[in-house]
Amino acid sequence: MVMADRPEVETASKPVAALTMVGLGESLLNGLARVPFSKPWKGPAGLLDNVGQSVTRNTIRAFMGYSMGLPIEEFRSMEKALDDICNVVLPPVIELAGKVEITEDEINGVAGIWCRAKASTDAYVDDDDAKESIGATVLYLHGGGYIGTTPIMYSAFAAALVRITGFEIFIPDYRMAPEFPFPAGVLDAADVYQGLLDRGIDADHLMVAGDSGGGGLATSLISYLHNKDMPRPAALALFSPEIDLDLDNASVTENAKYDILPWSIPVTPYLHGVQPNDVRVSIVYANPSPDWFPPTFVCWGEDEMFRDGIRDFVGKLEANGVGVYGYEGRGMFHVFPILMPWAEASKDVLRELRTRIARNIKPDPQAKPTH
Repeated sequence: MVMADRPEVETASKPVAALTMVGLGESLLNGLARVPFSKPWKGPAGLLDNVGQSVTRNTIRAFMGYSMGLPIEEFRSMEKALDDICNVVLPPVIELAGKVEITEDEINGVAGIWCRAKASTDAYVDDDDAKESIGATVLYLHGGGYIGTTPIMYSAFAAALVRITGFEIFIPDYRMAPEFPFPAGVLDAADVYQGLLDRGIDADHLMVAGDSGGGGLATSLISYLHNKDMPRPAALALFSPEIDLDLDNASVTENAKYDILPWSIPVTPYLHGVQPNDVRVSIVYANPSPDWFPPTFVCWGEDEMFRDGIRDFVGKLEANGVGVYGYEGRGMFHVFPILMPWAEASKDVLRELRTRIARNIKPDPQAKPTH
């Protein structure tokens, strides 16, 4: 279920939705037309990476700029159309790459998708003893600024993580703003987390992960688990997390011309009256300790708007004795491992994630994909 399928969510009429998609296409073409003016042959990486980065930056900027200006009904209709396209295109692409299967599931009333190694699943291996062990079970909270995107849109990235790590990954379709502001998404994430525990998964075998708004949501979930005396996960992995909703760091303005994010980042729909420096929504203002905050892997781009807030967060974890590894991609923008999987920096991130997270995950030889 995507947001547009929820009975509480309003969508645009079919003619208006069609015009919205036409407008999106025009906006993306205009974004691509601006690529030569950014001199993509120049940059800190190789020619292909530089050109790819410029094309990606201009395309995503065009998408962000267009979508942020839409009425919410049109935005939801566009999101639904893009989700339908991804449901047609991405599974065959992932199947072509091999080794990973995608299945739908519902955990504690929250729908979502699993990404798993075929070698560990009932559908592909009959003998339990012949199945590959599952390195960890990951609750992945997708990005989208607490407002948009869907689980299937993240299936290609999740599949890449599965191939590299051997983990199984569940991406829930949590509720988003403005229809469902804070704390709806946190409560959905907590329900899924509890549901995974109820299915017999040990917390020491669990990892929580997320990117952008989903990364911020992941840290809010950790705080929620602490406040409810629930077991913490074995590890936390964050990609360009949106963890300081005050948005008053220097990098927010200094990197606006380099990043893919819109100049004006919408946080009010999610906050819905909650102060942006409230520790429940901005973990950077909290005081995490190793007693309740898990070992953390964080990556971000040198040229992204959230850079300074993430640096502060990593510094605070280090100062408080929480195990943390930070990776700053030189010359990179927001969520670069997801948007530029071919870049060497993106490959480095996934290799580091595999190596460092594995140290904190408790092996579970009994783990089966029938969770």
